[in-house]
Amino acid sequence: MQKQNASFTLFQPSFKKRLLFFLAADFVLFFLSLHFAYSLRFDFAIPPEHIAKFYTVFFTLTLLKWGSFYLFGIYRVTWRFFGLNDAKKLVYAHILAFFSFFVLYLLNASLFLPMPRSVIGIDFILSLTLVGALRFSKRLTLETSKGAIHKPTLVVGISPNTANLIKSMIEDSNDYYPVAILSVEDHTHNLINSTIQNLKISGKSALPTLIETQKIQAAIIDGTLPSESLQSAYQLLSNAGISDIKRSTLLSDGKESITPLSVEELLARHPKDLDTQTVENFIRGKNVLITGAGGSIGSEISLQCHQFGAAKLLLIDHSEFNLYQIGEKLPSAELYLCSITDKETLDTIIQNGAPDIVIHAAAYKHVPLCEANIPMAIKNNIIGSRNVIDSAIEHNVPKIVIISTDKAVRPTNVMGTTKRIVELYAQNVDPKNSEIVAVRFGNVLGSSGSVIPKFKAQIEAGGPITLTHPDITRYFMLISEACQLVLQAAAIARGGELFILDMGESVKIADLAQTMIRLYATQPIEIVYTGLRPGEKLYEELLIDESEQKTSYESIMIAGSTHYPIEMLKEDIEKLSESTNIIEALQKIVPEFQPSGT
Repeated sequence: MQKQNASFTLFQPSFKKRLLFFLAADFVLFFLSLHFAYSLRFDFAIPPEHIAKFYTVFFTLTLLKWGSFYLFGIYRVTWRFFGLNDAKKLVYAHILAFFSFFVLYLLNASLFLPMPRSVIGIDFILSLTLVGALRFSKRLTLETSKGAIHKPTLVVGISPNTANLIKSMIEDSNDYYPVAILSVEDHTHNLINSTIQNLKISGKSALPTLIETQKIQAAIIDGTLPSESLQSAYQLLSNAGISDIKRSTLLSDGKESITPLSVEELLARHPKDLDTQTVENFIRGKNVLITGAGGSIGSEISLQCHQFGAAKLLLIDHSEFNLYQIGEKLPSAELYLCSITDKETLDTIIQNGAPDIVIHAAAYKHVPLCEANIPMAIKNNIIGSRNVIDSAIEHNVPKIVIISTDKAVRPTNVMGTTKRIVELYAQNVDPKNSEIVAVRFGNVLGSSGSVIPKFKAQIEAGGPITLTHPDITRYFMLISEACQLVLQAAAIARGGELFILDMGESVKIADLAQTMIRLYATQPIEIVYTGLRPGEKLYEELLIDESEQKTSYESIMIAGSTHYPIEMLKEDIEKLSESTNIIEALQKIVPEFQPSGT
């Protein structure tokens, strides 16, 4: 075992071993270079009197070259990573060494004579050629062998990091070898037919030809591409039949790493009018109370309020585990284990905490569970939300923000109907000294219970993916962006508004499933259609009618208000829990509620 360890250590690369190897190798190359220079000068018949001074010239040049190489860091470069910048240093090192030799020659010519001066010029060229060839030899060997056994890969997108990406792909131990570059953005089309790192740049129309001629098996998308370009590039490559698609990520050391694409990156919209300064001005120095603070939306809003400088965070959740998790991330926050159905405790928290802003994110959101537990959905979503609003108004909270959902539009399920009733209550209750605003948006990527984590788990288990209907569609937005837009809408609110966030284009869930299979599956995955669940819609909507108003931000609109006499609404809400026909009682408040199957 000791012998094996000693042998293993002997062949482990190190700076000292590399230095000794190159000193010896360069010594041989310097000798061959100078001897060949003499031979060329004298037609391969070197006179004896010149042979006598050959070794003086040789050892002087060798010492000067060694010293110059060390000074320029040539001996510190890892062999396999020797590149263009190192080659430039090699040229400079040779210039310094030969310049130093000429200085010595001028100071004491007799030491080197007889010596034809043309020999020095020939040696400069030969030495630079031989030493450079040795330095590049390992890299060329590795690249040639890698290109033969690794996947021919297309680099997609052009940026200042493209050259580094190509270099990293060649030098690092991965499965990809770059063979061509594809321009996918309009501002880079002027680079078509030019080269980066000796790879030709082609336009999108050349993709089929590249796949055929270069036998493209994979693609790496430049990670600095904006979201829209990344998404269109993925679609272009996928449609062309390339299934192995990754992206590059710039590391802290300046190198590029190849990482898998996530479905979140392909669905993200990145609104261009996110106004962090407006949000910061709204949050900084304020006391903020957040209900449902441990949930997907509530926890992200809590984190953002902390980031934007809230003076104090009061976090409420009825789940001990969720509250513990957000408390670990925000140790300075005040944590309250409380259900929003407990009006007395809510009053105490709000009275003692004196929040400037209340953000109400607590709700039961899972459609089938709410269908199966209608009384609890009403108690939590309607009665609990009314408690939050009433308590905040009673204690003169300046701003009350209600998180709503696209499922409140022409609802076909109990969950959406309860959220619509909360919207109506927020719009029609007497706010007194408070400003009340509701913000409605669609699905957020990665939230608990959403389709993406579910599909990932099914793919990891080997399938099948269960999908309710081939035509079902949904809106999606990154959770961080949705929460930031919520705060931005609240910042510009004056009270009574129902804000709608622009969720972009709706996504066909069957297409999403196919994309996730391409991204994450290591084996064939079947898609099984199970039929729409109770209360589930094929298509979600964000507006009830066309009466929305624009704001100063494209991503935020205002829906038309709906008048509902508040005393009548309060009475109708009270009757819900006593009604023998809850669906009929819900339809009285929300006439557009049409339960699925009716």
